[in-house]
Amino acid sequence: MITITAPLWLWSGESGSWHFVTVPEEEAVAIRAHGLLHRGGLGSVKVEATIKGVTWRTWVFPQKTGGYILPVKAEVRRRAAIAAGDEVTLTLELI
Repeated sequence: MITITAPLWLWSGESGSWHFVTVPEEEAVAIRAHGLLHRGGLGSVKVEATIKGVTWRTWVFPQKTGGYILPVKAEVRRRAAIAAGDEVTLTLELI
């Protein structure tokens, strides 16, 4: 299990906006190793994430810097009462 504390940040593009938490490179070693056997499209790795007691299944996506990004959908943000700029503590379980 991986536990990190990091800010929730907003990315906006032409087709919409998305919220993410960055998993730093230091904590991404286990994800990268797991991904060698269980990788999805674009190098993504399936995880079960939990923030403030809200658990959901999703994918983390690799970054060029060596870390990963975790998308946090609107329903999770609403249920966990978090918004862009908030510092969140989350756990990731590799699936």
